[in-house]
Amino acid sequence: MENNTTSRKKIILSGLIPFVFVILMVSFIFGPGSEMLELGVPLPEISIEKVIFIDSEIQAVVRNTGPMPVTIVMADVNDRIQPAAVEPDGYLQRFETATVRIPYEWNVSEPYSIGITLDDGLRFEKIIESATYEISFNTDNALLFAIIGIYVGVIPVMIGLLWYPFIKKIKKQSFHFFLALTAGLLLFLAIDAIDEAIEISNENLSQIFNGNLLIFTVIALSFLGLYYAGDKLAKNSTKTTLSRNVAVALMISIGIGLHNFGEGLAIGASVGLGSIAFTSFLIVGFALHNTTEGIAIASLMSRGKMMIGMLFCLGLIAGVPAIFGTWIGGFQYSPFSIIIFLAIGAGAIFQVLVVLLKWIYDENQKTLSNASIISGFIVGIFIMYITSIVI
Repeated sequence: MENNTTSRKKIILSGLIPFVFVILMVSFIFGPGSEMLELGVPLPEISIEKVIFIDSEIQAVVRNTGPMPVTIVMADVNDRIQPAAVEPDGYLQRFETATVRIPYEWNVSEPYSIGITLDDGLRFEKIIESATYEISFNTDNALLFAIIGIYVGVIPVMIGLLWYPFIKKIKKQSFHFFLALTAGLLLFLAIDAIDEAIEISNENLSQIFNGNLLIFTVIALSFLGLYYAGDKLAKNSTKTTLSRNVAVALMISIGIGLHNFGEGLAIGASVGLGSIAFTSFLIVGFALHNTTEGIAIASLMSRGKMMIGMLFCLGLIAGVPAIFGTWIGGFQYSPFSIIIFLAIGAGAIFQVLVVLLKWIYDENQKTLSNASIISGFIVGIFIMYITSIVI
């Protein structure tokens, strides 16, 4: 017993030794070795994270993303210097934020260039394509965003579920086509989420935050976590009354719901920042694009016992998160949250895609290479691409 305890202590000690050397190395770099290892001249950097338009005033939220403290000394609008106040003050430590308030009579829908200059003369700029009032939280605006979420999330998914009776009556080979079509839809959704997250990262995050690496890290973590949870759910479905197709359909609904939450965040933020004018045409575009998500759920549910209540609940799981996304995105804009939830949604969809492809493989005599599966996969991707064009 004593030998086992001693052996365990030795194992723990051997695992801690590398950490000790890492601590010593870092202490040396930031201590005695700092002057010896300093090469080049570090440059200050700030990021204008958000620009807010209110009555007779423009506010810019600024973060110090450089390696050293900075001091804000001047602001300009469209290259013309303007009087400005900085709250709480113009001196920013690394990662500290401040609000620059610029008295200015701006006009709705006009483009503006907001510039911030530091004490060393470096100027940083953010271009706003269309100025609009900041949306305040009230009952009317909350209802407006809820309606947008319902139109682009809930209703399209529910319409897609109406394919259920048709898919339920088709033959096995045609069913494999729709399963593969579902896989194609999901693959496009995942790629679309990644593309949108990268675009938001490039436009709104400083390079110091490594936005693209953040996206793919969250995708990997989301995929692994949900794959583990989904595997447990699939195994438990064999032990309970929950059938395998319902379990997979539930995972698909959760994946689509996470995607729609991230999409709702992006839509709400775009409306709140004036980047999107929600016309009837645009709403129809989103609706057409998202209707295909309901087909993905209906395909999985069509081979089991008819459960209309369960089908309706799965539709709500997939669609309702869009409403919450539009609320948060519209009233509390944060590029970090949008990027993270889009990445989580992409990871969730990849996890469901793996499960679905495995199911198709088992259903189709251990192969994925036949005409119905390949054509279904291609048609699914093509449908999503065509419907995305009108958005």
